[in-house]
Amino acid sequence: MNINGIVVRGHGVASGQSNDPRYPEGTLVKQLPFFKEKGLDLTTYYPGTINLDVSPFEYEIIEPYRFFKEIRWSEYIPAENFYFFNFVVFRNHRRIGGLIYMPDPDTKIEHNQGASILELILPKIENLNYGDSLKIDVPNTQLHFYDK
Repeated sequence: MNINGIVVRGHGVASGQSNDPRYPEGTLVKQLPFFKEKGLDLTTYYPGTINLDVSPFEYEIIEPYRFFKEIRWSEYIPAENFYFFNFVVFRNHRRIGGLIYMPDPDTKIEHNQGASILELILPKIENLNYGDSLKIDVPNTQLHFYDK
């Protein structure tokens, strides 16, 4: 399904921009070895997320591309579950493949996202700013979007 969204500021924890002393390089960098051990290598992507507000839409999980249960990646918080979904973004007449990164809201105790925010993992995209519009295509077999 094609869906439009607006790039918004996130918590800055995944990329390390929040200056959280527990995760100076960002949470995503700390999680990478755990995901790679499970067969998902994210090292070709930028080590942070792009937050995309797709309101008024929300989503329902159908079948994730990958799901990892009880990943104990930090000494500061309990183990978390993680969902990943495929998508393609359309930017400057190019199709760029990426993943939607979704810590399970049932196991995530900090820095929760709103129900209409998607965290995108992509290669570095130059000149992408807060407020920019992005169009993504997500397989209907993985996520279902609905108008709240």
